[in-house]
Amino acid sequence: MSKTTSKSSHSLTAIPLGGLGEFGMNMMALRLGDDIIVIDAGMMFPESELLGVDLVIPDITYLKQNRSHVRAIVLTHGHEDHIGALPYILRDLNVPVYGTRFTLALVKKRLDEAGLLESTTLREVLPGRLVEIGPFEIEFISVTHSTVDCVALAIRTPLGVIMHTGDFKIDQTPVDGAPFDLHTFAKYGSEGVLALFSDSTNVERPGFTPSERAIVPRIEELCRSAPRRVILSCFASSVHRIQQVIDIASRVNRKVAFVGRSMVDNVEIAHSLELLRIPDGIVVRPQDIRSFDPRRIIILASGSQAEPMSSLSRIAVDNHRFVSVDENDSVILSARIIPGNEKSIFRMLDHMFRRRALVYYDNSAGMIHVSGHGSQEEQKLMLQLVKPKYFIPVHGEYRHLFRHAALAHQLGAVSEEILLIEDGQSIEFTEGGARRRDAVTAGRVLVDSGSLEEIEEVVIRDRKHLSEDGVVVPIIAIDKHTGKLESQPEIVTRGLMSDNGQELIVGAREVLMKTVSESSAEENSDWGVIKEKIRVDLKRYISKQTSKRPLILPVILEI
Repeated sequence: MSKTTSKSSHSLTAIPLGGLGEFGMNMMALRLGDDIIVIDAGMMFPESELLGVDLVIPDITYLKQNRSHVRAIVLTHGHEDHIGALPYILRDLNVPVYGTRFTLALVKKRLDEAGLLESTTLREVLPGRLVEIGPFEIEFISVTHSTVDCVALAIRTPLGVIMHTGDFKIDQTPVDGAPFDLHTFAKYGSEGVLALFSDSTNVERPGFTPSERAIVPRIEELCRSAPRRVILSCFASSVHRIQQVIDIASRVNRKVAFVGRSMVDNVEIAHSLELLRIPDGIVVRPQDIRSFDPRRIIILASGSQAEPMSSLSRIAVDNHRFVSVDENDSVILSARIIPGNEKSIFRMLDHMFRRRALVYYDNSAGMIHVSGHGSQEEQKLMLQLVKPKYFIPVHGEYRHLFRHAALAHQLGAVSEEILLIEDGQSIEFTEGGARRRDAVTAGRVLVDSGSLEEIEEVVIRDRKHLSEDGVVVPIIAIDKHTGKLESQPEIVTRGLMSDNGQELIVGAREVLMKTVSESSAEENSDWGVIKEKIRVDLKRYISKQTSKRPLILPVILEI
């Protein structure tokens, strides 16, 4: 179908497969005739109810059914909730992936780990350039967000232009000097835009989101006045934030150390692409931290969301090879507390307080974090600039989409209709207007990242696991105050048969007691940490003795 064919024969369908009704898992398909492009392929972390699940990715049944029509996956930026599902999806859909330089560098790392790098075509794009994919002509528009190299998409089709903002805020003073391209949005707005799909994340916040630079004065003040070492944690993808901390370090005469796999990886990638400026001689190797003058160092650590085995979690319970927290050390959590993670983050911070550290978190401690998403005024500005015929809020739980729709309604910037849809509910645009179409299969696929296998139903996976390898429930009574064992651990097994059953349980009990005795009182009083340590040690022991991998569910009784 050429672009000159009369409009009337065309129909363009937008099919959201993730990110409309939840945070994360962002993915949308656009179909024109027999050609489909996919915007983003994100994942999300599971709620704690989903036992044994590591990742949640969108259900791509629709794309698999139309495999021969899918032309490409186009990425807006490199955050996990936009690229994290690629290693799973590309095994079913081997299509080219388009993205900016930094985004593709992050994708390369993921695909390399999954063994898919050789078989995948990656195509680098530049803001301001046009790319043709089948009947779609796409312009990449530079936007500001909490990582670098982010773009919005203007997709020209025979029926009109579709604009997709990706994640954005309008930062007038970006750290890297790459501005938000208001001009191009305005240009498309004056030319006429068929539909705008826009980020709803911060619709509950009035006003404007402060610039990334707004955090500098407070963080610099904390680093300057810190009596001892500073441990700062932010998202490893926040290249701007990392740059600002490096700049602050040189101003306050401190060196910088990077700790945590994702932090080290991302700093290396960003530095190799010249997206990070790191002065010579400012970096301290992790293994040299202990011997380094604590008044002359800032440690940048990953793990701001208290992920169980992340650097910051391990530092908090003194279980990190290179870093410990001592009295009067400063701990700065320069990241948003993602809803659902509050419990584990505050438990981690409690450990820091117990060590008499000076702990700064959320903005009650002064401006130590700013969001990467636009608040209401920026969302209004986007609507006013683009003036779309149709508006579809994306990226958020239902209340965010609803409130973004309400904001657009109040503004009166949408000439035809505001459409509220969720995952799987598609909209067809034709010469005659827009209408809702039948829903397609959409939903969540649960993934156990250890095996890279999808779990259609977590129950089925667990039943299979239990039927083959059984379950082991170690029951341990720990004194809340001393962290010591109150009595001999009990071990209950079901479905785990072995020739030397009694010996196995005696051995397992010894492993348990060793794990608990070798852990500090703080680790033992932190259920999340000690359960994980027990699980790992027991799994290793039982697997070695019986070559089975039972489900291990530690039960901790606090006495």
